[in-house]
Parts: sequence; structure tokens; C-alpha cells
Amino acid sequence: MSFVAIDAWWWPYLFILVAGWLATDSWRFLGVYLGGQLSDDADILVLVRCIATALVAAVIANLVVSPSGALADVPAVLRVGAAAAGFVAYLLSGHRILVGILVGEALLLLGILLAA
Repeated sequence: MSFVAIDAWWWPYLFILVAGWLATDSWRFLGVYLGGQLSDDADILVLVRCIATALVAAVIANLVVSPSGALADVPAVLRVGAAAAGFVAYLLSGHRILVGILVGEALLLLGILLAA
């Protein structure tokens, strides 16, 4: 079977749905099965958390350094400054993620409004 195997309007949607489900949910089920038998401080889970954190950091860095869409029109100094201020707010608030996000977004929006 391939993406163009059946000439019907619904086939690409079904193909994407099934292929996407098989590609992601099989790993999720395996993770739940294996993760339930591991302790929270197991080396493999520490590695998985490190990789997940690195991926999130990479996505955020990509959005700050080379954004696309409307964020690309915002000056780089404002993007980096808002991200840095959000990180400082996160640290000063006792590692509360929501505080860091809200401060960073508020400064970014304020800078956009003042620049307009």
C-alpha cells in the first residue's frame, strides 16, 4: 500500500491517520509497558528526560533565533530579551514554569505594541 494506491478522495486522509497512529502509538504503548516497570531514577529514564528537555530547548531556540511567520518581523533583540527575561522570572519565582512563560510573553507583546 502507498499514499497513491487508491484513487478515492478519502484515501489520503485514511492513509495519514493510520500511518500516523501506527508510527506514534506503538511507541507510546511500549513506553507505558516498559516505563511501569522502571523506577523514576533509572538511568534510561534520566536519559529520556534529558533528550526530551533538549528537544524542547531546541524548538524554543529555533523560534527565538530564526522564527517564521509574524514572529520573523519582531526584532531579534526583543525576542532574545523576552526569552531571557522569562528565564530570569522562572528562576526568581522558584522554578514556576507558568511565571516564566507569562513574563516572557507579556514582554514580547508589550515590545511589539510599543514598536508599532
